[in-house]
Amino acid sequence: MSDIKQRKSSRKKQLPIYVEKDEDNFYVVECPVFDGCYSQGATLDEALKNIREVIELLLEEKSNYKILKEYNPSEISLHTITI
Repeated sequence: MSDIKQRKSSRKKQLPIYVEKDEDNFYVVECPVFDGCYSQGATLDEALKNIREVIELLLEEKSNYKILKEYNPSEISLHTITI
């Protein structure tokens, strides 16, 4: 099995994704685990599909795959504050 196929089959991890709706009603999505990992879409489904594609492309680089492999948070939460 090729190195990329092995990595794809062994990487079933959940990643945090931030989603915001911008002033033009586009959904902007970001995965904070990887630097520069963001995308957008006209719908939430489209934005999530697009960020998945971005992550898959990033994981073709060994350094990003290593980040994914070492990413094991025990808890994730998102909070907002009003200022």
